[in-house]
Amino acid sequence: MPSAPAHVVNVPVNQIREITQAAWALPHSIVLSIGEPAFPVARHVLEAGIAALDRDDTDYTPNAGIAEVRAAFAERFSQLSGVAEEPHRAFVVAGAQQGLHLALSTLIAPGDEVLVPDPGYPTFAMTVGLLNGVPVPYALSPEHGFQPRIEELQRLVTPRTRVLMLNSPSNPLGSVFDHDLTRDLVRFAHQNDLWVISDECYEAFTYDVPHVSPARFDAGGPEAVDEAGEARVFTSLTLSKTYGLTGLRIGALITPPGMETLLANIMEATVSCVSAASQYAGLAALRGPQDYVSEALAHYRRNRDAATDVLGGLGIASLDAKGAFYLWADVSHATGGDVRAWTRSFLAERGVALAPGTAFGAMGEGWVRIALCGRTDDLVEGLSRLPRSPGPS
Repeated sequence: MPSAPAHVVNVPVNQIREITQAAWALPHSIVLSIGEPAFPVARHVLEAGIAALDRDDTDYTPNAGIAEVRAAFAERFSQLSGVAEEPHRAFVVAGAQQGLHLALSTLIAPGDEVLVPDPGYPTFAMTVGLLNGVPVPYALSPEHGFQPRIEELQRLVTPRTRVLMLNSPSNPLGSVFDHDLTRDLVRFAHQNDLWVISDECYEAFTYDVPHVSPARFDAGGPEAVDEAGEARVFTSLTLSKTYGLTGLRIGALITPPGMETLLANIMEATVSCVSAASQYAGLAALRGPQDYVSEALAHYRRNRDAATDVLGGLGIASLDAKGAFYLWADVSHATGGDVRAWTRSFLAERGVALAPGTAFGAMGEGWVRIALCGRTDDLVEGLSRLPRSPGPS
């Protein structure tokens, strides 16, 4: 048969799914490898989706989404960013992953380079490669608190660099960019004439620190850094994590002005539109009671603290998680330089699935990502099975 092109064949395996699917096949395993919220979806959200199906609202919607849903996303984004956003720049997408694909499809040509965090969510690099672009990792290292460094980014810029990918709060790290770093990153993008794609999937979940959206510093934002007024920030939002709607595939891509017609055309050529039932469920989530979000935030905080205590008792270092619902832990004392193989052995021998750090880039060797979104008892039991660190020699 004809062969698939190299840029498709070479898309790497998602190691998160690899270990998680292996765990699902084992009875009684404790799955701490995937970010699946454990709470039931709020009843008013389910009823809104059911009502759409009951009235046979199963036709096409506009490419960019139902007008009321776009307005609700724009309102939420305005609240979190401080930017007065207009609904016509909010595109309803089939989850954050489709939003990422939509943005990159619009911005890069074959051979163009995209700066992606390492460690960073694996589909950043996967999607760039699938579009025949070149993912260029920028290192996030322990000695700098796993935060981006402007000098490192500047060193990586070439004439082919087109996009800077940002993610705060971070999956997998749980780190959060502060105000000054976020401003400096947007200024760097303006100075180098780069687009910015800001993944803000976990904007609702920060612990004692604010979420700062890069859009605050883009043209039109309250603290714009570019006097020329050229907007360049795309913002990716999702309801998957915020409201536990991972399977409904509903999110939004907030676009710079002037991109609306182009993006609508690309939506038509990819998914056409998001299902009406998912959109109405999302509308109920955005505009209805917010108890789910506050309860989830409190639960994730408790789980973070419980997990940190268990790891500390075992002498295992972890990054102080300020956001999202993951803990980034150093298990290099046990992995023998191959954390991917070690997580498979640990699952087979101890019945616990952890996401290997190398799922998120080469800088993740020796580390694991622990999901904090499940039951506390399972989390504590699973982590208690980790091998104790001998400490400094």
